[in-house]
Amino acid sequence: MTRHAFRLFPLAALAAACLTGPAAMAQDTPIGKNVMVELNTVKPGDNACALTFLVINGHDKPIEKAVYETVLFNAEGQVDRLTLFDFGELPPGRPRVRQFSVPGLTCDNISRVLINGAHACTAPELDESACSTGLQVNSRTEVEVVG
Repeated sequence: MTRHAFRLFPLAALAAACLTGPAAMAQDTPIGKNVMVELNTVKPGDNACALTFLVINGHDKPIEKAVYETVLFNAEGQVDRLTLFDFGELPPGRPRVRQFSVPGLTCDNISRVLINGAHACTAPELDESACSTGLQVNSRTEVEVVG
């Protein structure tokens, strides 16, 4: 499989899942009963860096609010800053895109993003660890994402 084809497959699976509903999403993608956070793009802005994430709630119930403590590492591997990213409401099995503009940060200076854990998770119909247990992270950028 070529690198290009590998990158297209997940998007095709997401598109198909969106058309067929949440039940198909859980079956057709390797997300399972957890939350998947993908760093999709990193783009420079006016004295800021915009980090765009694709996030999917693989649970069968909604998450009303998901806030993750996130650590950004500079090019030398040192912690640049610790921040909170509020991903908001995450409906079950539906992809959502969230963008965070980080002021005073150049995108070239980000080497790694660590999802340090769930700072807040409101999901009344799910276990209290719904946002953190089995959290899946990945990146479609040169910036490594760990969690």
